[in-house]
Amino acid sequence: MDNLQVDINKLINVLKYDEANPLLFNTGLFMLLFVAFIGLYRLLQRFRTVKMIFVILFSLYFYYKSSSAYCFILLGVCISDYVLGMLMGKTSARFGRRLVVLLNVVINVGMLVYFKYFNLLIDTITQFTSTRFDALDVILPAGISFFTFRSISYIVDIYRGHIEPCRNFLDYTFYLTFFPPLLAGPVVRAKDMLPQVAANPVATRAMVGEGLFLIIAGLVKKVIVADFISGNFVDRIFDNPSLYSGFENLMGIYGFTIQLYCDFSGYSDMAIGLALLLGFRFKDNFRSPFKAQSPTEFWHRWHISLSTWLRDYVYIPMGGSRCSKPRAYFNQFATMVVGGLWHGASWMYVIWGALHGFLLVIHKSLKSLFPKLPDHKKGSWWRMTANIFLTFNLVALTFVFFRMRSLEQAQQMGHQIFHDFHLTVAPQFIAGYFTIILACMLGYFMHMMPGSWTQKAKELYMAVPFWVQALILAIVILIVIQVRQSDIVPFIYLQY
Repeated sequence: MDNLQVDINKLINVLKYDEANPLLFNTGLFMLLFVAFIGLYRLLQRFRTVKMIFVILFSLYFYYKSSSAYCFILLGVCISDYVLGMLMGKTSARFGRRLVVLLNVVINVGMLVYFKYFNLLIDTITQFTSTRFDALDVILPAGISFFTFRSISYIVDIYRGHIEPCRNFLDYTFYLTFFPPLLAGPVVRAKDMLPQVAANPVATRAMVGEGLFLIIAGLVKKVIVADFISGNFVDRIFDNPSLYSGFENLMGIYGFTIQLYCDFSGYSDMAIGLALLLGFRFKDNFRSPFKAQSPTEFWHRWHISLSTWLRDYVYIPMGGSRCSKPRAYFNQFATMVVGGLWHGASWMYVIWGALHGFLLVIHKSLKSLFPKLPDHKKGSWWRMTANIFLTFNLVALTFVFFRMRSLEQAQQMGHQIFHDFHLTVAPQFIAGYFTIILACMLGYFMHMMPGSWTQKAKELYMAVPFWVQALILAIVILIVIQVRQSDIVPFIYLQY
């Protein structure tokens, strides 16, 4: 009896909120819970309302495991959006409709300012005064930047006439709380998902195969590449850049670049894959961004759901390109600064966003000055290769400011690269970090290989019998268990 009580207490502790152990896609607990979840999900398929309530409750529990009682904030946003959407639908006056949009923006941006930026704003103000400020102990709700953006886009799209207000509260709550994209995207829009929710979709055999393939790809990217090179190499370089040569610092930059890509695109792959298993299809969030031949093309391929959101709800409302060139350049620059600030309460993110804004403006200016220059779809192979090489290195260097926590550390890394670059350490580096190099090469290979290869591999996986698909998934999970670190490494974008 005592042993049973101990086991029950252990189970309760595992299922309770634990800040150090959120419920992530790459954890054993999630895999076990999801297997049970999808079994019940299939049984409830014919009972739409019961199924939707079941998914909402599971999603809220999933969010509770990451943010505790802040799941009630998510529910509050659901209620607020639903009421404001219905109010928008009944309001024909332009002033009244704009007031609804303003109220929604104030609610969502107000939450972001309090939870993400309040300490940064007060700290910045106090630096110019003699007052003392003790930072508030504010816990950042996981995924708040993602679900607030989805909330804003819903109300704005109703205002613009792109969608009708959702009249079923369960439908909207299902959309906003749906767990696959809840914590770290993609930023799924209501106009893309609500029609699917209303249709009560059933996952086809092809969707299940594609979903499992994406989950496998995401696990490989996240655990075998990103986590492995992070804990064993990248973190060491970025935490103490002055202890390493310029060559090692440069390799650290390239390592972090592929780590960030594999970490974030791995999450997106798994989120899209899990949604497919449940019958829902999301748009791609990454399209081989390091194949981009310009900064502009890079943002057409990197975190697509965010870049298109910024375009539609920040850049275009500011005037977009429908104005003078200087104003259009400013709009683009300011949009990227907003995108940088969206990532977190640090001026380093603002600098990162400003650098990308600067690169976009420079590229647009060059295209304007030299209109006969071939675009990224034309030109000789050597020109395309040179464009990819230059764009990749510019992007990789900007990620220094994304990863570093202070300008001083970034300056240390720059100093090492430009004043202490010893290529002679390369043989020692290769010998000492051989497995790290292999992991990085795997990451870059998966990214840079032709898209037709990926498509062919996906089609082959989808064509084999289900038991073979399950066997391959089990083998990958076993490999992941062997490779992963003792502590589960959270996804990088969970902090945003």
